[in-house]
Amino acid sequence: NKFNTAIPSDYVRFENEENELFAMLKNIREKILKDEALEGKIRDKYRTKNTMGYSVNSFIDYVHPLDIISHLLIGSEGTLGFIEEAVLKTIPDYPYKSTVLLYFPDIYSACSAIVPLKESGAEALELMDRAALRSIQNLKGVPAEIPALPDSAAALLCEYPTETLELLNEKKNIAYEDIKKLNLLNSPIFTEDPYEQAFLWKLRKGMFPSVGAVRQQGTSVILEDIAFPIEVLAPAVDDLQKLFQKHEYDNAIIFGHAKDGNLHFVVSQSFNSKSEIEKYDLFMQDVVSLVIDKYRGTLKAEHGTGRNMAPFVETEWGPEVYAIMKQVKSILDPKNILNPGVIINEDARAHLKNLKSLPIVEAEVDKCIECGYCEHRCPSRDITLTPRQRIVVRREMARLSGSGDTENYRKLAQEYQYDGMDTCAVDGLCATDCPVNINTGDLIKRLRRENHSQSANNVAMWVSRNFSMVENLTNMALSTGHFTNKIFGKKGMGNLTKGLKAIIPAFPLWIDNMGKPVRVKPINNSSAEYLYFSTCITRTMGQGADGESVYKSLLNLCNKAGISLKTVEKPEGTCCGQAFSSKGFNNAAANMMNETIGKLWTASNDGNLPVIVDVSSCTYTFLHCREFLKEDNKKKYDRLKFLDTVDFASDVLLDKLKIKQPKDSVVLHPVCSLTKMHNAHKLTKVAKYCATNVDVPANAGCCGMAGDRGFLFPELTASATCEEVKEINNAGEYNGYYSSGKTCEMALSESLKKDYHSILKLMDDVTV
Repeated sequence: NKFNTAIPSDYVRFENEENELFAMLKNIREKILKDEALEGKIRDKYRTKNTMGYSVNSFIDYVHPLDIISHLLIGSEGTLGFIEEAVLKTIPDYPYKSTVLLYFPDIYSACSAIVPLKESGAEALELMDRAALRSIQNLKGVPAEIPALPDSAAALLCEYPTETLELLNEKKNIAYEDIKKLNLLNSPIFTEDPYEQAFLWKLRKGMFPSVGAVRQQGTSVILEDIAFPIEVLAPAVDDLQKLFQKHEYDNAIIFGHAKDGNLHFVVSQSFNSKSEIEKYDLFMQDVVSLVIDKYRGTLKAEHGTGRNMAPFVETEWGPEVYAIMKQVKSILDPKNILNPGVIINEDARAHLKNLKSLPIVEAEVDKCIECGYCEHRCPSRDITLTPRQRIVVRREMARLSGSGDTENYRKLAQEYQYDGMDTCAVDGLCATDCPVNINTGDLIKRLRRENHSQSANNVAMWVSRNFSMVENLTNMALSTGHFTNKIFGKKGMGNLTKGLKAIIPAFPLWIDNMGKPVRVKPINNSSAEYLYFSTCITRTMGQGADGESVYKSLLNLCNKAGISLKTVEKPEGTCCGQAFSSKGFNNAAANMMNETIGKLWTASNDGNLPVIVDVSSCTYTFLHCREFLKEDNKKKYDRLKFLDTVDFASDVLLDKLKIKQPKDSVVLHPVCSLTKMHNAHKLTKVAKYCATNVDVPANAGCCGMAGDRGFLFPELTASATCEEVKEINNAGEYNGYYSSGKTCEMALSESLKKDYHSILKLMDDVTV
């Protein structure tokens, strides 16, 4: 049966339809309340965070059996029933915050500072021991103090949120005086900068994956989640570190929510031999004894009990409460078919069975611990695989290959072609949320490269060497497609459409959004301040049905701003090389990049003119193409400066233009490359200058177009843009839709059925 606690009548229905279950739950509650010692034990255990076993506090906190069972289900890991929907009550995220990272000479001092910092008004206190800090100290942008810390040091990330700026300053001043009294290695430096704050939190949140990245290859990462009463936190953590030394877990780290006494520890563990498994067992037995017997803490503070801690539920709770938990399980799952062995498990060695190994596969992904931080970024997440799943499947293929299971390996490899490789956008956004910067797109590009035959590589090289001819043929094909579509309509395109669809599955869908070729007129101005490079995307499909193009908008804006431009002479045949590198044709990409850099060097007056690039993905490619270049071109490249149109609009044009009439409301799509270049905020800045209301959908992400991937697999773009389109439609009508990459604009135009344009067009439309 299905019941909804938001519907009052379901309480009556529950009693009538589940009378036996209703009575059993009611009897358990009455039994607990009649036993003062038992009730007191349960209340005492929940004075700290506690998720060990079932939430038996439900029998005390709630009266009606339906409320009791709904709270027993929370965190139950699917062992009692299925939660179809959960509505959460949230608390406000205060708009003003001040954040400070405090360094202590040792972890004992850091833990001893928890109480005074709480009293100073800190709402977040995140502990990191020296080993945890060491796991992230080589990441780009890490505070300079961290690498220089002594081996015994520890840190606390503290945050003070408030509702107003006045309250923030008041709270910060009080906190500063309290903090100065602590045993610190540094003077406290508060920051209110959102980017600096976000980076500090990214370091903290990335501790678990970061230590996994530096583990020995072939070992697994074990994350545990314990809590101690605050008053004993300092000696308890000190003892935990001694256990690491005793059992030779040299790379173990401690971090966590110290404000609540809740800590995570991570150890790297091999399960490849009996001795290693026994070592792990002895360590876990000591951890249980330390947490439960010595400090009366809990073995699970916020995560699920799982199988690893199932053998110790009774140890923590005692036989009487454990009997209640078993009774709950038997009442709701009498046949023990719902996730058996999780939470309730009579096998004292269950934590040593069915152990997961992480086989060595390939350098790009071996440091991945499958944390899943990357998954929400992936455009193929709803149709095929996420980055984490791509890695998991590669590991399973390695396991099958190593075990000699050739039949299942062949089947999995065959399925991986579409699910893993064909539908990967190789956009690299997965790396932006990965704490250790794993770019699964790099793996897929390498696999594509290795799968290419010599003849395929030869064809790609021929195309790169004859790109001008290919570009002209493409322009002719697109012009023919537009002409045919205009004369005969989509339904009357006949054999042409069928033939092109065999090559480009999305041809009938995309032809209206592609745009027409743009002819870039030569501009050779001796007083030019900037060099404009029209990308091959703009040259082949940059002109809309209304005759507008990013090229036209840029010229108009520069004329208004009094900025003189120069263009590349005969740009036909030049390209950033992304069309080749994304498919794994590295030699062809290198050939194209070297040719183009040579032309840009000459056109920019030997690197003296900044180069404006009119598609963000091409800008990103130029900024990361150095490894493909010959030595002489590397020297030229190092003197070239590339500007994306969004950079140019934000940093150069804004101060030189005046608004005649802003648009009322616009919506933006920040392309992947802007996110990776950390320039998305500039897109918003430009839009806010040109419009009264600017929206960036919360679900805006990679559109899945990936250059030409959306032409070949239109289902990828349809899935990738689905939630963003729903969000925009729910918001109502806008006066304009803008981005900074033609192919992405095409994808959104097709999905939303609204015309997306370059952000430069918005700027051109509203300025004088």
